[in-house]
Amino acid sequence: MTTNDTPDSSRIEALVIEVKSFKTQFDVFRFMKRATEQYGSRAFMVLNMPGATSLDLSSSSIITNWPADLLTEFDQGALLSGSPVLAVLRRASIPFAYDIDEVAAQRDPRSAELSKTLFHRFRMNRGAYFPVHDATGARGAVSFSGERKPFTVREMMELSYLSAHVFNRLAEIRDMDSRNSDMLTERELDCLNWTAAGKTSVEIAEILTLSEHTINHYLNRATKKLDAVNRTQAVAKALRLGLIK
Repeated sequence: MTTNDTPDSSRIEALVIEVKSFKTQFDVFRFMKRATEQYGSRAFMVLNMPGATSLDLSSSSIITNWPADLLTEFDQGALLSGSPVLAVLRRASIPFAYDIDEVAAQRDPRSAELSKTLFHRFRMNRGAYFPVHDATGARGAVSFSGERKPFTVREMMELSYLSAHVFNRLAEIRDMDSRNSDMLTERELDCLNWTAAGKTSVEIAEILTLSEHTINHYLNRATKKLDAVNRTQAVAKALRLGLIK
């Protein structure tokens, strides 16, 4: 390390190796939560690039620990429309820092006051965005927000490198989930659907006129195919993938 702005390559590479080992979105979520704290921020978001007609941010978010009330109020206030940050993301390929007061100054008076009040209230008035893309070329971004002083050049370099790997790994995990879900049988999906509805194995057995042992077999097999640790996680993953409703 020759200067304070030179990244600690061995530490960052260790983090990248960790990211590549993740099997689930929750693994990535926990990592991002830890990284956010380590860099002195309060919240993160990994998102797909919102479409030109998108009206809400929540539908583009992949994983985030933004306060639920913040995200709800952001969307209710229609703050995605005309967002200066989104405008920069759509035309930029390099990371950039932001200050909510400076961003708000570029908006109409109503949106400016609303966004400033909202982000200051949740102490997320400064941060940075890191444009990313996956192997298919799909674009997205990773953000870190809080109220600390601006990231140093070194921190921006580190977070940019980590963000690229995190976004790519999430795409790989979704691809793996999709391939696993293709192997689920109709009976396995039936059992997951009824489990999601709050039915026990005994009750599902009665509904499908099968034995409880057979139902447990289907559920255990579906859990394994979805790379879940238990039935609850299997149901959550199946819901997220749109396999059951």
